[in-house]
Amino acid sequence: MEFLCYHRDRPGSLALREELSEEHWSYMDQYAKEMIARGPTFSDDGETLTGSVHILDLPDPAAARAFAFDEPNYQAGAYRDVLLRRWRNALGRTMWDFPGGRTGDDRYLVLGLGLGAGQAADLALPPDRDELIAYGPLLSDDGAIWLGTAALVRAPDPDAARAILTPDRYAAIEVHNWHFGGRPSS
Repeated sequence: MEFLCYHRDRPGSLALREELSEEHWSYMDQYAKEMIARGPTFSDDGETLTGSVHILDLPDPAAARAFAFDEPNYQAGAYRDVLLRRWRNALGRTMWDFPGGRTGDDRYLVLGLGLGAGQAADLALPPDRDELIAYGPLLSDDGAIWLGTAALVRAPDPDAARAILTPDRYAAIEVHNWHFGGRPSS
């Protein structure tokens, strides 16, 4: 089962996150084989850390909750909240298979939060698949109900990233600057 976990930073938590960086990396190292995509999100200035997204293949919802809530930054109070949802990998690949490479400031996390009526939207891949790093629906724990859509995408700007989703089919569409993640090289 695939899950999207988005930890949103608590304002002013950067010093705490820096203090816990090795604990965070050691924790994430335990999940290296399960990772489909990962990386930090940033504010509009592209520099201020705002959160951390992880997309993983885990055995069940209980394992996903354990991943999300046992994470050292969460345990220490660095995160304001956590979005944790089942997700389906519509591309069938990991971020490391993205043909556009790992570098560039033109990467975004796009979260389309459903209207609540269960009317699924954007289940088909957008036309320019080569710009998609990860893409799929957000689902209920049992996988039966569509709750929204999540994507990692390369785009020239936030508006172009937002445009991969059908606007009137969502209660809200969030766009966050995102960078490829992973343990920094020594």
